[in-house]
Amino acid sequence: MDNQELQQDAASKYEELKKAANRTSNWRERLDAVEQLGQLDNPQVIDVLKHRLMNDTVYQVQEAAYRELKKLGEDVQLPPRKNGELVKGLTKLLVRIKKSLPADHTYEQFKEKLQKMRSDVYDMYEGQKGDDFDQWLESTWDSLSKK
Repeated sequence: MDNQELQQDAASKYEELKKAANRTSNWRERLDAVEQLGQLDNPQVIDVLKHRLMNDTVYQVQEAAYRELKKLGEDVQLPPRKNGELVKGLTKLLVRIKKSLPADHTYEQFKEKLQKMRSDVYDMYEGQKGDDFDQWLESTWDSLSKK
């Protein structure tokens, strides 16, 4: 591989990782992309990582962007972890999904429909809640009014 081919390969890898880093429906892909971007020798990487640091909805992705930026010598601060409702009107959204299902639906059906209808919301809370996600979602589902 000559130098030009190496540069083209690195540029296409960067574009691929940039897309993955900005994919809102999968926080694990964003996390992986952020970690891989930190390994590339490309000045544009810093902009992508700074965007993830300041704007990602999942704190683990923000932390990874922070670590990669520090390794690259950037002077950055880790934003505070957001607590509370990450999505405005979440309860209303969840009630709508619950009402769209048959009255005798299961938690698994509710979870599946949320994932299909609002993968961005599902992904955000799954990433934020981590291992407690299922417990949180099930208790939230259970507490929603059964009107």
